[in-house]
Amino acid sequence: MYTVYGDLLSGNCYKIKLLLEFLQIPHQWQHVDILAGECQTVEFKQKNANGKIPLLALDNGEYLAESNAILNYLADGTDYLPTDKLQRARVLQWQFFEQYSHEPYIAVARYINKYLGLPKEREAEYHAKQTGGHKALAVMEQQLGKTPFLIEDKPTIADISLYAYTHVAHEGGFDLSDYPAINDWLKRFSQIPHYTKMSGDNG
Repeated sequence: MYTVYGDLLSGNCYKIKLLLEFLQIPHQWQHVDILAGECQTVEFKQKNANGKIPLLALDNGEYLAESNAILNYLADGTDYLPTDKLQRARVLQWQFFEQYSHEPYIAVARYINKYLGLPKEREAEYHAKQTGGHKALAVMEQQLGKTPFLIEDKPTIADISLYAYTHVAHEGGFDLSDYPAINDWLKRFSQIPHYTKMSGDNG
């Protein structure tokens, strides 16, 4: 049975929880308190030298880090990861987009506001994240205006990667009311069988 080290308030960890539930994969969840520094201990760094979550413990004693790598590992051989060469590459394209063009703005703004309580010394950084975040949302809006999900007509791990922080983007100050295609996609995604809410998510 898999063990996942993570914090369900973290979008990156929530990605893993979503896929495990969608695929009904038995697993154990080991909560790690980021703010208490639990992923910076010597013991944890023996599992992941980078000191970050989520972290997947495999049955053979090995560990796999990085949320999108974990998604690709777990989704292999399922409908959430296409077998077609180009479609699989497009999944990766959206996952790289999430890590480089979406998360650094939307997730970081949310972290500053929700986790840190928007401290005065980080207000300028918080506001500076808004332009980049809206640029990423505009790219998603364009695609989702054409297709029900990011890769044509069914959900993949590309959708999971981007859903995690997009559906709580308002916690980072991003108003989604101007993105009708994204809002329709959020509703479709939440109707996938075995969908589970993010911890503490009332939406």
